[in-house]
Amino acid sequence: MDAKAPNARYRTEDRIGVLEELLNERYSVRAFLPREVPRETIEQVLKVAQRSASWCNSQPWQVVIASGEAKERFRKLIYAEAASGAPENSDYPFPREYLGVYLARRRESGFQLYNTLGIARGDKAAYARQALENYNFFGAPHVAIIHTTEPLGIYGAVDCGAYVSNFMLAAQALGLGTIAQAALARHSELIRRHFNLGEDRRVVCGISFGYADHAHKVNSYRTSRAAIADTVSFVEWSDTAISPRAN
Repeated sequence: MDAKAPNARYRTEDRIGVLEELLNERYSVRAFLPREVPRETIEQVLKVAQRSASWCNSQPWQVVIASGEAKERFRKLIYAEAASGAPENSDYPFPREYLGVYLARRRESGFQLYNTLGIARGDKAAYARQALENYNFFGAPHVAIIHTTEPLGIYGAVDCGAYVSNFMLAAQALGLGTIAQAALARHSELIRRHFNLGEDRRVVCGISFGYADHAHKVNSYRTSRAAIADTVSFVEWSDTAISPRAN
């Protein structure tokens, strides 16, 4: 498999190999070192992520990155609101319900986290304390807020999802750790006020990032992935229908 794409610097097998390696290495980091990432490294991540595909090339993402004291001020505010039990105000609806295989995958992931941290099954108070760590950004020195414009609706958010994925892969390639956080978007009104965003801006998620603390036990487990047969249906010309999946 030595074929190369037009103008490519690397062989196809090398290109797909690097991509697979990055995807396999990447995980949601829940403990970071305090060391800040150099600005030039952050800008390299942003330059790569900016090449993300979007509908009609609208590139609807806008990014606010807080570091240092600015990050700390934001952390204290959003943590206090989350811990107070104040009503949530996300711009996009969260999943109504997890059913079937989606519920099973969610449970598997959650129990991996709790088991790694020694949290007993059913200890809801400990679950809640761990969830609040989202608002401490898991100790990350930087947090990015991804927001888009209201008129683009759900497809603006979909395009932002592609940007988030590429941001995390670029960060992984540069030796950084990341975690995408929908939890931050539960407090969209606070985010708009704090960062002086327009009322037409819709908060999609946050990304906490920095250098992973590889010695912390919370970073020791990895989630599974479904088999191709569980997620893809191939339709040939001779096929007349797709068999429904029991999900």
